[in-house]
Amino acid sequence: MKSLLVIRHAKSSWEWEDRNDFDRPLNDRGKRDAPMMAGRLLTRAIAPDLLVSSPAKRARKTAELFAAELGMSPDDILFKTELYHAAVATFYEVISGLPAAANTVALFSHNPGITAFVSGLTSVRLDNMPTCGVFAIHVSSSDWADFASAPKEFWFFDYPKSF
Repeated sequence: MKSLLVIRHAKSSWEWEDRNDFDRPLNDRGKRDAPMMAGRLLTRAIAPDLLVSSPAKRARKTAELFAAELGMSPDDILFKTELYHAAVATFYEVISGLPAAANTVALFSHNPGITAFVSGLTSVRLDNMPTCGVFAIHVSSSDWADFASAPKEFWFFDYPKSF
């Protein structure tokens, strides 16, 4: 059994319009929400074995804030360029290449692809994956290589404004 936590980056800043999209940082709310959401994982006794993230600044910082709250090193985050504005098929490709030794993986990426991806995993559909939202599933497999064909079960969905 594997567990996948799909996380949209925290709220980003639009303060500097001259920055390119890849380099947009988190705003103050994003810097507060990311550790809070990681704390909610700890409350559920969830400890990811691996964090995988888009290298875009806002996703990178979200993953780093999660790592700090979870007691992990930022050096342990695996960055995958493909996760920057990934299409649904790309999520499947990245996940199928994850190490089998990792049982619980947190994956950080962007809209619109992340909403389309999570909405196709189980019968639970989202109109929009909110910033810093966590969509979690269990995967009936012992190897991520089998992710695409493995049965998947909705576990939970949480986001900063959920309560």
